[in-house]
Amino acid sequence: MAVTPMQYATPASGHAISGKGVIICKYPSELSVVYGYISTAFLAAACVAGYYSLFYPYKGRAVPRAAIFCSRWCSSYFCVASATTAVAAAFLLWPTVQEHIHHIHNVHTDIESTCPTAKTGILGGGAVMSLNSALFWLVSLMLVMNAREDYFELEDNEKKEYI
Repeated sequence: MAVTPMQYATPASGHAISGKGVIICKYPSELSVVYGYISTAFLAAACVAGYYSLFYPYKGRAVPRAAIFCSRWCSSYFCVASATTAVAAAFLLWPTVQEHIHHIHNVHTDIESTCPTAKTGILGGGAVMSLNSALFWLVSLMLVMNAREDYFELEDNEKKEYI
């Protein structure tokens, strides 16, 4: 019997135990649900850190948001970082919550029911999107640092003109 690559992407299905008019699914213990929630927590932490780092007043000098987002590059990378964060969260939470529900609600009244599993292969896509999201937050920070330097350079030049 040949094993297809798709079989590696899904967790082992549950073992069906017949009861009086119900099927009880006993699933093997695995950590995909825990890993999914941990990955989502790290994605949220990276997103919060990335967002906060963009507007943090370095050296006690704050830059107005209008000065940061006057550049199309800063605006577009901020939007892309936000969008990839949302897609990554969806790719991480969807199979994690679905598998968690399968483990919690494991009693089925349909005698013909098989023990379903989530498509945890999507977790890999969520991990890649999380990496993309973190990299886009980093690029956004680099663009904001350039905008910040330009703003302070312009501000210092204007002060010198008045002196």
